[in-house]
Amino acid sequence: MKTKIFVTRKLPEQVMKQLNNSFEVNVNPYDRVLTKEEIVTGTKKCDILLCLLTDKIDEDIITCNKQLKGIVNYAVGINNIDVKCATRENIPVTNTPGVLTETTADMAWALIFSTARRIVEADNFTRKGKFKGWSPTLLLGADVYGKTLGIVGAGRIGTAVAKRATGFNMDILYSDEISVIEKTVSAKKVEFKTLLKKSDFVSLHVPLLPQTRHLIGERELKIMKNTAILINTSRGPVIDEKKLVIALKENIIAGAGLDVYENEPEISNDLIELKNVVLTPHTASASAETRIKMGLIALENALSISQNNRPNQIVNGEIYEK
Repeated sequence: MKTKIFVTRKLPEQVMKQLNNSFEVNVNPYDRVLTKEEIVTGTKKCDILLCLLTDKIDEDIITCNKQLKGIVNYAVGINNIDVKCATRENIPVTNTPGVLTETTADMAWALIFSTARRIVEADNFTRKGKFKGWSPTLLLGADVYGKTLGIVGAGRIGTAVAKRATGFNMDILYSDEISVIEKTVSAKKVEFKTLLKKSDFVSLHVPLLPQTRHLIGERELKIMKNTAILINTSRGPVIDEKKLVIALKENIIAGAGLDVYENEPEISNDLIELKNVVLTPHTASASAETRIKMGLIALENALSISQNNRPNQIVNGEIYEK
């Protein structure tokens, strides 16, 4: 008998093929996020739950099936899962770290350039037939080369973003207690407040934790330069979105590039209507290569759990030490 796995959203075809070869697969038939009730129904009938960051895996879901062997998250972040509850139930939780690093760093830079150089505005302007010839003052943006980049959260992704900055001769600041960034690039560790005050671009790469929720709020935005641009490819609630809208409207900061949102997938109309912000739909890891790699890591984790082995990407490894 094959191990039963419930997949909450269809993954890339190459991944689904290998899952079907290895497991008895029950997959969400809809192209949407499942309701809690639908996830409970699927979880009750499986041995392993393969979920996405859009699925809120709470205590009700985790405890609805006493035979549940593992929770495999198709994401790096695990803030969507009640890991403490899973640990109490001796259920391993895994994620897909490392594989997103370069792709997400690329996206952070795409947001830096598109915001600084007003690429979306320029594209819309041109498509609407408004371009009537070159002008000295047409859609003036900001230079990136030679500016100061502040990295908040200097882990894998933050370091990868900083590495790309060296090619643009940027001064790199970071605020993080533990970091390998200085071993990779020439960067200076400073206090968080100093980073905000001196940086032309502030790029966020922290996990969503109680201490990072609303890490950027009214006070922090007012510390930043009025020419500064804020980039977020981490998690939406790291920024107080209402305060950001005010800061963008009142030119407290110059702009923002956002791939994640506080109440995702809902985005406030105030944010959507602003011209000095670039918005993308949580697609920082959305390259075909990366999404397939994520799926194959999730597959490996699921296979390890099904074989009663410790997965390589275990989040709550303490359950194997009891």
